[in-house]
Amino acid sequence: MRRAPEPHSRSSLLARLDTPLWRGVLIAAALAVSGAFLLETFYFLRDATLPQWLLALLAIAWGVGGVMLLFTLASYLVEQFPATWKRRLIPILFVGPAVAVVVGYLALPTLRTLIASFYDANGQQFVGLANYVYAFSSREMLISFRNNFFFWLTFGTSFSLILGLIVAVMADRTHPVFEKIVKAIIFMPMAISMVGASVIWKFVYEFRPAGAPQIGLLNALVTAMGGDPTPWLLRQPWNNLFLVFIFVWLQTGFAMVVFSAAIKNVPADILEAGRIDGANEVQVFFHITLPTIKGTVLTVGTTIVLGTLKIFDVVQSMTGGNYGTQVIANVQYTQMFRQFNFGRASAVAIVLLLVVLPIMLYNLRDFSKRTEAF
Repeated sequence: MRRAPEPHSRSSLLARLDTPLWRGVLIAAALAVSGAFLLETFYFLRDATLPQWLLALLAIAWGVGGVMLLFTLASYLVEQFPATWKRRLIPILFVGPAVAVVVGYLALPTLRTLIASFYDANGQQFVGLANYVYAFSSREMLISFRNNFFFWLTFGTSFSLILGLIVAVMADRTHPVFEKIVKAIIFMPMAISMVGASVIWKFVYEFRPAGAPQIGLLNALVTAMGGDPTPWLLRQPWNNLFLVFIFVWLQTGFAMVVFSAAIKNVPADILEAGRIDGANEVQVFFHITLPTIKGTVLTVGTTIVLGTLKIFDVVQSMTGGNYGTQVIANVQYTQMFRQFNFGRASAVAIVLLLVVLPIMLYNLRDFSKRTEAF
């Protein structure tokens, strides 16, 4: 007859297992089982034919719950190591997943795009720098460089900054209730996507032949005053400015909000000292307010510059890049999804990255100086 184990034997076995080594082994096993379970759940959800709303809820629960489970188990596992190794592993535990995501979703695709830029349309034959010759000499790319660097970068950035600054300064000097109303109205376009804004402005620029009812706002006003309707989006090169105005309409609210917050942080005693010394309001603005918020102006400016260089939605929605309105990002889209020339599309993507990268680095460097976040 088999004898039941003695209580003290069971307790001694648990005591022997209650060591950092065995706890680490058990937690590592639990971590591996959890990872395998989450992977199998992913395959199940991917192939399941459930209602979309149920799949969405399950996917959210899977993603959030899975990350919490893996992070908790990994944290327990690190706690079992000696203090020296614990100090070394904890930063890796916190930063490692973010680094892995950046490498997997940013660095590796960038490297793959760079390699693809040296191959032909199908990615089969090495063509050297032929795609870059296209990127710097083709007519559509030269038009794109002109539009991105002259119309969008110059007018889009300057108008957004100037209008945002003017509205912020003027709203700051009005009654608080009126200030809130003005800011809400100016900021409201920021809640609309680029494509949504393009749909709205397409009705503003809509053109119908003379004699037909004009449903476009601009042509309705022009014909009401006795003029002839104008195809605003066909008039080169001014149609680029009409597209830029949509971007300005969207970005002015963003610039205004950030500038307004910065202006309110300018010390009141310095402003008052300037006024006592005889400076008028214009001199106070240019010699005290503007130098004080210079860092904010640079940050907002570089952010808007990045938006102008990467502009795509407005052009694609309004003109499709036709009538001399082509931009770099739209050339990449056209080569990738319409011409199916992956080599040229990759080369244009690398060119766009090289154009944007210095501004991003400057923005991060300026941000690190002011916040010590890097």
